[in-house]
Order: sequence, then C-alpha cells, then structure tokens
Amino acid sequence: MTGLRLGPLLRYVDQDTATVWLETEGPCEAEVHCEGSSAGGSARTWQVAGHHYALVTVVGLEPGSETPYRVTLDGRQVWPEPGSPYPPSTIRTLPPPEADPRETEPLRIAFGSCRWAARPAGARHDPVGPDALAQQALTGGSRPDVLLLLGDQVYADETSEPVRARLARRRDLSEPPWGQVADYEEYTELYDESWLDPEVRWLLSTVPSCMIFDDHDVIDDWNTSEAWQREMRATPWWRARILGGLASYWVYQHLGNLSPAELAEDPLFTAVRRAEDGAALLHEFAERADADPATVRWSYRRDFGRVRLVMIDTRAARVLPERERRMVDDEEMDWLHEQVLDGGPGAVDHLLLGTSLPWLLPPAVHGLETWNAALCAGVRGARWARFGEKLRQRADLEHWAAFPRSFQALTELIQRVASDQEAPASVSVLSGDVHHAYVTEPRFDDLKVAGGGRRSRVVQLTCSPIHNSIPAFMRAGFRFGWSRAGRWLGRAMPRHVSAEAPPFRWRRTGGPWFGNMLMTLTLHGRDATYALDRARPATSAPDGTPRSALERVFDGRLSSAEPAVEDG
Repeated sequence: MTGLRLGPLLRYVDQDTATVWLETEGPCEAEVHCEGSSAGGSARTWQVAGHHYALVTVVGLEPGSETPYRVTLDGRQVWPEPGSPYPPSTIRTLPPPEADPRETEPLRIAFGSCRWAARPAGARHDPVGPDALAQQALTGGSRPDVLLLLGDQVYADETSEPVRARLARRRDLSEPPWGQVADYEEYTELYDESWLDPEVRWLLSTVPSCMIFDDHDVIDDWNTSEAWQREMRATPWWRARILGGLASYWVYQHLGNLSPAELAEDPLFTAVRRAEDGAALLHEFAERADADPATVRWSYRRDFGRVRLVMIDTRAARVLPERERRMVDDEEMDWLHEQVLDGGPGAVDHLLLGTSLPWLLPPAVHGLETWNAALCAGVRGARWARFGEKLRQRADLEHWAAFPRSFQALTELIQRVASDQEAPASVSVLSGDVHHAYVTEPRFDDLKVAGGGRRSRVVQLTCSPIHNSIPAFMRAGFRFGWSRAGRWLGRAMPRHVSAEAPPFRWRRTGGPWFGNMLMTLTLHGRDATYALDRARPATSAPDGTPRSALERVFDGRLSSAEPAVEDG
C-alpha cells in the first residue's frame, strides 16, 4: 500500500475551487473527499527523480463555506492520520463576489519569512527560540485565512545535523558542497524536515499558502551581482545546486501558487504529468531558467475578492550586468504594471505587493546601498569599484535600494496607484529577509490625487524571521539605521558619489522588533488593521487553560488618510 510522505498542503483557494498538494511513497490515485458535500477531486500521481507527487483540484465547493476534508490514496485514508490530536483539516472558501462586505467575515492574511526547520549544524547564533509557524498552529480558532511565506522556506546552505547525517550516506561531506545540499534529491530532505513538523504540517493542510523564494532557498546572496554569479558558475558544484534548487522549487512551491486554470495552460506541468519521469524535463527547464531568466516567470497574482496580491520575484528575475542592473527586467516590470492596474485602481480596496526584500529600509542602510551601487558601477574608478563589490557581497547590499532604477520604477508605480481618483484604501508592501520587523510609511509631499479626494495609505510592512536569529551587532546596526544620526548618514553617503537621493522620505511608525514573529493583515471592506505577534513557549494558566503561543507586540490601523509628518 502506498503511504503519504509529505503533505497535504492546501494551496490555492477561491470561491468554489481549491488545490491540494502532496507527495506519496509510490504511484497511486490521490483523492480529496469533502465531508457532507459532493465537492472533491482526484489526480494520478506523477514522478520526478523517483519521487511521486499529486496536485489535486477540488471542485464543487460552496462560496463562503468551511468544509472538512480527508485524503485517500488508492481508496485508503491517509489524512487525517489515526488518532490525530489536531482538528480536522478544512477548506475555507472566499465569499461570492456579489456578497455585501458588511455581511462577510474579515480576510486575515498572515505573513513572514526566514524559517529554519531546525538549528543548523555549528550555528553560533543567539538562542533561536520557538517557531512562530508552529506556534500559530497552537493558537486554536484564530488561524489566518491565507499564509504568505516570503522567502527562505528552506535553507540549502545551512543544514541541520540530522540532514547532514542523511547527506553523508550519499557522499563525502569533506568535498564541495560539503554539508550544503547538492542536488534535487538532497533538496527533498530539506522539505521533509521543514514540512513534517506535526504542528506546521497541520497548519499547512488547513490554511491556504502563497510562497516565493529568497536567497537561502538556493544559497546566501543568490544573484547579488554579475561578479558573484561569475564566481559561482566557475565552481564545479554550482550547476547541480542551481538546477536542483529551481526544479525543486517548481515542484514543492511554485505549482501551488497557480490557479487550476493557469495549471491547465502550463505546458511544462502537462508534459511532466505525462512523462514516465519528469526529471529530464525539469532539468532542461531549470537550465533555461538560469541561463535566460526572461524566459520564465515566477511572479504571480492572486485576488481575494477586492484584495489583490501581486507576488514579485526579486531573485531569479534580476538583470546583473553592472550598467544594466535591475531588480526585475523590463518585461517583468511591464507585467507588474499590468497586474497592479488591471481593472483600474478602483477594482480593489487593498493592493498588496509581496516581495521577499524590503522596498523601504532603515535610511542609513538605504543610503549605504545607494552609495555602494554607484561605486560598483564605477563612478569613482576601478579601485573603488572593486572595493564596492567586496563590500556588497560581504554586507548583503542587494535590496531594492541597491538597484536604483528598479527602486524608482516601483516607487513610481506605487505613487501612480495611490494618487488615482479611485485609489484603493491602502497599498501595502509586504516583505521579510532582514531578521527583524518594522512598519514604515513614505511621505509623498507632492503627490496629488487626480480629481481631488484622498490618496491611498501607503505602508511597508516587514516581518522576519519566522524561526531564525540575528547577532547582537546587527540588532544594534538596524536600530542605528533608524536613528537621527542614521538618517543623516543615509542622506550624506549618496552625495559622496553624486547619486540621486530618493525623491521622498519615510518615517518609521513601528519597531524595530526582534524575535520569531508573524504579522497579520485583517482586511474588511476598505478598513484594514495589522498586528505583530511574537512566538513564545506554549504554557498553561493556573487553571490548566492553554495560553496563546503567540504574544501580541503591536497593533496598527490602515485607512485612506494622509501620512503623518516624518519623525526626526
């Protein structure tokens, strides 16, 4: 009998349809049964490198409903597991489009990034603390409607002792890439470790998830610069790593981001399902994606009623030659405009831009990255350019600010949406990466709303990590970055290289906070609030009642209003 190896993961959900991803121990027919309903779906497994997967489309669901489901393989139930201590996994659909927002429940979207499944071998970081994703599963009925995982879902370059022990059974870890993962097969070990945690496994089975990669899903500082890429491609082990990373991301993360209609139109998905084993097809695809990023789109869009999420690939879509340097290529930026403006700004009440890397950084860090980008481009000569490249790689200077033209293009798009006469109530840029959380708002002094009215509330919400750590010196550095002295330095450094300063300033309205965290947006009509929760060890009250495993750190409200005057 075939067993369930990994999953189920509830991925795409709309008003009447859902997708459920799973990995099995062998070929079989996977089926999702919805309790008390005629809804359901089935799919035959397909194979990649000897591993078996299914992505089941569930149809016939009722809009605005919550339906328990179970999974069978060749007719035998494998989920929920016998004796499971967790509530039944459910599929909670969106309300019908015509529903009155006043009569529907708020949409709760939780997000964060950077999750170690286990402490890496030899890690010298501060104590890691409890996993915010696992603690979210322990909070009972307050689970979110959607979970956005904004990068570093797995760490290919920082593996735990148990994973290294399994890798050592395949190869000699004294040879490159040492204790890091080498290829597709070893990536499967990372996903096993990350998604088999009991609390996390249950949470992912009952909360729809949207994902995007960041650098550690492949390697630290992935695609930092053309020089970095040239150095990596010269190593004998890199090719297998990047091909394994992209192929496994497509299987484990990317497919679930797509709607059933998009999956039906995807020729690669069709070909892989029809192949005896799709490894060769995915190998060719990954080679093409690495050699010519413009041929592949990892970015995607999801609409949740009148809330629109556009998830932006800020890693694989980069243009790296120094004189052409972009965070995303021109075609990708055109696509971003199309998705954001589709139907006009009045088509949505709230626009969410998901990007693993923050758009607005602490001012000192932004100024440092702008200064460094100019040095690397050669404005001070070859010696300074060489120094700038070394600094860029050592200090991870590769956020939006390190790509000035892309920073300006994204800013102009946000300003365009926010100043429309029918502007959404809020425009939120959601990000992670930097191992602390903060809230910041731009001050667009000259931004006028066409035809009068009030512009969108624009905010950058950053939440990281879900389960990781940050050295004490970096905590001090980020705090300095927001200080008065840090603001002054952020304005002074670009002048040293005659770089153009940002045409606006931004103020910090919350943070910085440190620890393992999740941030949640609650959206209802044109109203929006956000909250930051920090993980803490699960405890019980004196009467035995379980206490929440998440501690509220901060609450805020978004509305269509002028931002306050910049502090400092």
